[in-house]
Amino acid sequence: MSTEAVAAPHYHDKVVRQFTVMTVVWGLVGMSVGAYIAAELLWPLLNFDIPYLTYSRLRPLHTNAVIFAFGGSGLIATSYWVVQRTCRAPLFLPKLAAFTFWGWQTVIVLAAITLPMGITQGKEYAELEWPIDILIAIVWVAYAIVFFGTIARRTVSHIYVANWFYGAFIIAVALLHIVNSAAIPISLTKSYSAYGGAVDAMVEWWYGHNAVGFFLTAGFLGMMYYFVPKQAGRPIYSYRLSVVHFWALISIYMWAGPHHLQYTALPDWVQSLGMVFSLILFAPSWGGMINGIMTLSGAWHKLRDDPILKFLIVSLSFYGMSTFEGPMMSIKTVNALSHYTDWTIGHVHSGALGWVAMITFGSIYALVPKLWNKPAMYSVPAINLHFWLATIGTVLYIVAMWIAGVMQGLMWRAAEADGSLTYSFIESLKATYPFYAMRLGGGLIFLSGMVIMAWNTWKTIMPSAHDAQAAVGTAEAHA
Repeated sequence: MSTEAVAAPHYHDKVVRQFTVMTVVWGLVGMSVGAYIAAELLWPLLNFDIPYLTYSRLRPLHTNAVIFAFGGSGLIATSYWVVQRTCRAPLFLPKLAAFTFWGWQTVIVLAAITLPMGITQGKEYAELEWPIDILIAIVWVAYAIVFFGTIARRTVSHIYVANWFYGAFIIAVALLHIVNSAAIPISLTKSYSAYGGAVDAMVEWWYGHNAVGFFLTAGFLGMMYYFVPKQAGRPIYSYRLSVVHFWALISIYMWAGPHHLQYTALPDWVQSLGMVFSLILFAPSWGGMINGIMTLSGAWHKLRDDPILKFLIVSLSFYGMSTFEGPMMSIKTVNALSHYTDWTIGHVHSGALGWVAMITFGSIYALVPKLWNKPAMYSVPAINLHFWLATIGTVLYIVAMWIAGVMQGLMWRAAEADGSLTYSFIESLKATYPFYAMRLGGGLIFLSGMVIMAWNTWKTIMPSAHDAQAAVGTAEAHA
């Protein structure tokens, strides 16, 4: 046995276990709300004339639950696991790490209470009111102290690239949140943005796009750069490419936000700048995707038998598709057709379901047995079933929204010879209904996979008769 193995430090994994469990719980909650509001678009009477159940109240609850509760818990869980193992050092200030767990769960619960009540700033992905925003900032700074403090006390000189991505995500999200959430409070539940007009829109979409860029991309790339090589049992395909990927991505992403505001009051040159940087962004994004997929070079046979690896690799395929589609949709002529249509919803969910959720599922499946000292997940066939449900559900969802979106764009711009519109908005809405049904079907299939994951995780972490026998055997061996 090597001295390095003997000297392995005692890691603080209680907080990792807590965040891992809540990742599964919030995934189930957030996706259930998503399926419910998808059903409301088909059958509006499902709100039962209760204000708290209206689409407008539940939709921000869905986005916050899936992005910040499910995605955020997964990111913090995996980052705490990865930073300890790659730095060979226990977490810095474990009590502060415990605070980040309880603080983050408090934020999520407050969001679940206030958003259905209609207490909102009305900003996309930043709806929470100012007292909760302050709590988010405090928790996030604590998270940064724990993460970077652990890196500072590392016992190896090298900082593995996964930590670069996690670190960039932590710093950028703090900057984005604090600047975008600047507000003038007039009561405990109401405030006005510190910015006005087009400036407010620009700051909001600088935040909104980079929440995607750093929260939903850079953070999950940190996950990818650790769990793909680990699960494949091979080093990353090109470490040099991973470094180029990192610097190119974080240098370019910040500038792409204006592409959300094509054909608005924003100055035309700013819109064009956002489009150009979005197109440039395609190159580093695909560099990262290729780096992840090519890590399996020479070991493709592992995909046949390892459903966890299937999740990780297929997530990279969706990442590649989404990062091709995004720059394409930023082109002004394409944006003229796609903007305000359900094509945008399909694009968002190809990233959210295909990339973010699948890379999280794979990472959590890889993590759970290690965290609870089990040989494997309770049911490997259940992981396989979850994989196919997630893949089929995602494809159904995004295909429905692609077709609906292009159809909507074409119907809205169709004009008669005299210049009058060919179709009314209501006609385009009626034509969209079959695709809303298809989208709901895809969402329910995806949700059923999440239910299977929750069951499988529960069965894995619960003490079993086999564990009791193993404990007795260990005690007898030491007696």
